[in-house]
Parts: sequence; C-alpha cells; structure tokens
Amino acid sequence: MTLPVLLQGETSKGQLLQQFVSAGNALLVATSSFWEGVDVRGDTLSLVIIDKLPFTSPDDPLLKARMEDCRLRGGDPFDEVQLPDAVITLKQGVGRLIRDADDRGVLVICDNRLVMRPYGATFLASLPPAPRTRDIARAVRFLAIPSSR
Repeated sequence: MTLPVLLQGETSKGQLLQQFVSAGNALLVATSSFWEGVDVRGDTLSLVIIDKLPFTSPDDPLLKARMEDCRLRGGDPFDEVQLPDAVITLKQGVGRLIRDADDRGVLVICDNRLVMRPYGATFLASLPPAPRTRDIARAVRFLAIPSSR
C-alpha cells in the first residue's frame, strides 16, 4: 500500500491539513507546533507518533526566567515548572487523536523516559484511560480492525 506523504513546511498549515483530510489515507509528518488548532475526526486520523516527551528547551528565555523564579521561592523548577508544562503539551498532542466518543486510534510515544524515569508515571497518569502496550504487533492488529463508523 502506498500512502501520500505530506510534510510540514511544504505548504501552509491550512493547505496541508486540507490535503491530509482529502487524501483520507495520508501520512502527515509534522512537529508539535502543528498540534494547535487541528481537529481531524474519524478514521482520517488513526495514529499519532510522538518522538519525544515535549519538554521545552532549557535554553528558552521564558522557561529560564520561570525556573529562576521558582528557585528563588524555594521550589523545584523541574517538578513545578518543566514537568507540568511538558505534561500539558503532551496532552494537547494526544488530544489530536481522540476528538469525540466515536474516534479510535493508536498513540505511540517513542521516548523511553516514559517508562525508564520516575516522572514517566506523571505523564502516563495524565493521559485518558486506554489499553497500553509496548507490543507494536498488537497496535497494528488494532489498527487493522475496521471502525464502526
């Protein structure tokens, strides 16, 4: 099976999204900046792959200022600033997949920190309840089941 491949940056976000929806079976490669304002319902979007947990770059000036403020108040910048921000951003990305009660799909998070670091549990707890697996074959079987739409 050949899928049309659409890449962020080749055209405007609106045009790219329109091409994706019109194709019905395309592969859209985009960064987290694409997550905002995207509403694709139904079978058109059935798989979201997130390559890494969405922590803001430590070089970001706003993040640096917020972390310093947290430190000055005696807080823990990672637990009180970086982690909550990343959790919210991940939830936004995951929210692209399931838009209503009839939607179904597979979320793949490739970052092993999700299971190797203690803070991974915070990310997992923030996600909607759903079956979880590290077995790719199980995910492929799920995607092969026709939806009831």
